[in-house]
Amino acid sequence: MKIKYLAACLPLVFAAGAAQADAPSFEQVSEILQKNACLACHQVETKVVGPAYREVAEKYKGDPANAELLAKHIKEGSQGVWGAVPMPPNVAVTDDDLNLVVDWLMAGAPN
Repeated sequence: MKIKYLAACLPLVFAAGAAQADAPSFEQVSEILQKNACLACHQVETKVVGPAYREVAEKYKGDPANAELLAKHIKEGSQGVWGAVPMPPNVAVTDDDLNLVVDWLMAGAPN
């Protein structure tokens, strides 16, 4: 009986691994982050003015609906989410770049 459950779960395990393998790397998003001045307030592992990207990834992991919320916060800005300092809107970031950064965050902000 246990083997049936294990066999049923294997496709999910492989799918999760494939999704992680397809996650953008920091190298892929670093140019976007530099071009849009994101790194002035955020670093991958260290809080600067805003939270570290790994903190953001940890807070929003596990719920795919959070990708839309992250995109909204990046594009429109936010206030009160991480404290008193507001995040300004990033209206110049393209939708393709925005999606890549959000995918990277949702994957845990991997190196």
